[in-house]
Amino acid sequence: MTTGAKPDESRAELHGTGSKLGQPVPPPWRDRLPLPGLAAISFYLLVLAGVLILGVASGGHYPPLFLIFAAGFITASAGLILQLRWAWALALAAVLLLACYNLWIFSIAHQPPPLVQGLLNLVFFLYLVRTEVRARLR
Repeated sequence: MTTGAKPDESRAELHGTGSKLGQPVPPPWRDRLPLPGLAAISFYLLVLAGVLILGVASGGHYPPLFLIFAAGFITASAGLILQLRWAWALALAAVLLLACYNLWIFSIAHQPPPLVQGLLNLVFFLYLVRTEVRARLR
């Protein structure tokens, strides 16, 4: 033992506990997994892209220009799973604009579905701007 480390400290590090406080050290692979909220927002963006694609394909419900939004949602979704900062910015802009749009539709039509979707997008926006979320991005 020429390094000066005590055998108990090295054994504690091998078993995943901290050397001084006794708190468990998370495994290194957990840092690479996306946060559950990012996965949920990613799935939500994929569902929205699917709705837009079906709306365009069925004819008449959405104009073909909306396929650009679907491609952006799919791109943001894939980038969020990979925890990329540009995808975070794209998803942040998407949920903020969708929240504003749906709340504006609610102010005109006074129907509950746009209000629910607008508030859901607002919750997603508030989750994405948290410092814990931004710290996990590359």
